[in-house]
Amino acid sequence: MKPASVLVLYNHPLLPLTHPDADSENSVVEIAEAMAKVLVDAGYHVSLLGLKQDPTELWRELEARQPSAVLNLFEGNLDDPETESYVAGLLQWKGIPFTGSPMETLALARAKHTTKCLLRGAGLPTSDFYVVNELPLPPSPISFPVIVKPARQDASVGVNQSSVCTDALQVEQRVKVLLETYGAPVIVEEFVRGRELNVALLELPTLEFLPPAEIIFPEERPGYWPILTYDGKWKPGTPDYETQPPEYPADLSPEIIAMLGKYAMDAYRLLGCRDYARVDFRMGSDFKPYILEVNPNPEISDAAGFAGCLGSADLKYKEFLVRLIQQTIGRTERPRPTFAMDQVVPPTPPA
Repeated sequence: MKPASVLVLYNHPLLPLTHPDADSENSVVEIAEAMAKVLVDAGYHVSLLGLKQDPTELWRELEARQPSAVLNLFEGNLDDPETESYVAGLLQWKGIPFTGSPMETLALARAKHTTKCLLRGAGLPTSDFYVVNELPLPPSPISFPVIVKPARQDASVGVNQSSVCTDALQVEQRVKVLLETYGAPVIVEEFVRGRELNVALLELPTLEFLPPAEIIFPEERPGYWPILTYDGKWKPGTPDYETQPPEYPADLSPEIIAMLGKYAMDAYRLLGCRDYARVDFRMGSDFKPYILEVNPNPEISDAAGFAGCLGSADLKYKEFLVRLIQQTIGRTERPRPTFAMDQVVPPTPPA
């Protein structure tokens, strides 16, 4: 019997190596190759595709390869992060089963400010915030300190020690940098002092939460804020990376674990996540948790935090990956009408 074919889809690095955000983009190549090897060892026929900026390349390759399923590691191009949801939409349109969340969920979660509105509307806890689309700044409706982030980026892109601001001038300066670098909108949130906790979720096929993990920060001191920065996530050897180890599992009471798990599963269902996700929290000394963001397609390499949470639940990483593919192959995606792309006649160039 011919083995099922799996296409491992990832974003081909586009940024120059000198770009400050290139590390997160380039890491996905090694991750894709390592995950492909796991699936080859499990008996699948595996191919890889590093997608660049032309979406028609994906359409052509899907036509040529006809995979049984797609392992979707595509995270969006850093110069156009919305492409993450566009690619999922193309896979849905083509009717090919793929891992992770659907287009609608990825588009929602990509917009941090929209997600926070949904969380608040559903009665789930999240910190106060406001959105800035252009300068000058509006009067701040929240008290200092605040943390300032690009609203449509993930993976801690655009987050460093200057992200936490203690007065309006600092906020204005930081917003100006983010608007120039990443564009609008920028989100300004209440900074919650306390523990940073991550709850990984699996739906293979029953939704469950894994034991929470914690990012361990050094004590707060002048010039240092306990936040997970881009350097802390992606750049070994930097002070933030070396002094912010994750702990699996976090030291929490059963009551706190149950509360975090319930909130995480509620957020997962609210956004329409699928297969797996991660919900990030801050919890202050009063033990009140605040949802920072919902990550519907977090990194699932064997070195990522998600894999650490799997280990806390005594679930082997390779077993998780194979079960994920097995479930995806058995899933039926309903293709969209084909005429929309297949019968489009390109315009005739002017003479």
